Amino acid sequence: MRAMLLQTPRQPLQPVRMPRPEPGPGQVLVRVRACAVCRTDLHVVDGELPEPRLPLIPGHEIVGEIVATGPDVDELRPGQRVGIPWLAGTCGCCPYCSTGHENLCDRARFTGYTVDGGYAEYTVADARFCLPMPEGLDPVRSAPFLCAGLIGYRCLRKAGEAATLGIYGFGAAAHLITQVARHQGRRVFAFTRPGDRAGQDFALRCGAVWAGDSDQLPPEPLDAALIFAPVGSLVPRALRAVRKGGTVVCGGIHMSDIPAFPYRDLWGERTLCSVANLTRRDGIEFLRLAATVPIEVTVTTYPLEEANRALDDLRAGRLHGAAVLVP
Repeated sequence: MRAMLLQTPRQPLQPVRMPRPEPGPGQVLVRVRACAVCRTDLHVVDGELPEPRLPLIPGHEIVGEIVATGPDVDELRPGQRVGIPWLAGTCGCCPYCSTGHENLCDRARFTGYTVDGGYAEYTVADARFCLPMPEGLDPVRSAPFLCAGLIGYRCLRKAGEAATLGIYGFGAAAHLITQVARHQGRRVFAFTRPGDRAGQDFALRCGAVWAGDSDQLPPEPLDAALIFAPVGSLVPRALRAVRKGGTVVCGGIHMSDIPAFPYRDLWGERTLCSVANLTRRDGIEFLRLAATVPIEVTVTTYPLEEANRALDDLRAGRLHGAAVLVP
């Protein structure tokens, strides 16, 4: 099969030909139809996440079709379309796994980080952590659901019943979850890099009621704010933008250091929290929701061999929506 291989962090991926993997016990072999390019992939490739398994095939927003199943796989079958998310497996027996918090498992495995991912024609995955895809979802346009959508959904749940919602960093996750929030009757205020008028216009087209620079305050106090940009200096700004009792949710797996800020910005029973990974429950709930909400997914497609160009475009902020590799 063809694949794009990370051999050394901070170096371009290498196009290679390698043996097609075989499914082991409890695994399925999946032909990759589409794999979205996530900012987490960028953190892995750029060496910002420690100790990836090398050499590595990145990619964790995978939609494909099961080609074969290994021993002890009963619920999935060849020909079935599945999504493969970031969470590749857990221990299943620790206090986190036992209480519905498998996203916090200390022995968790992650697709495209500690196990090979979807920048390839085929991949293998733990059948228990594959998500059956609803009928009618296009593989290319639904691939971003497998992380951008799921992390966005988990962040939105952390925001509670917030009616006015700020979103900092208007990329793949933001453009999906804005449409979900709008469908739920919430009002979204979008914050982009200063001067990014194209990004602000894109946010307005996605349903935001206001869009401005990230160093601005919104025209009214917010009930909650979601931060998708990996920029620590946005945390104090978001705290100043939410009303007393409001919530700020950090949605990234990596963020630059948060600068010191005065206690008065947190005071007033404001809450600051993070979202770590995702659970299978998140996946089931969001995919069910995505099949009913009319989400318009904006994608830029790339051939598999142009994965480095897709990563460069994401790194430089040239994308509106999501990049998707199509083997």
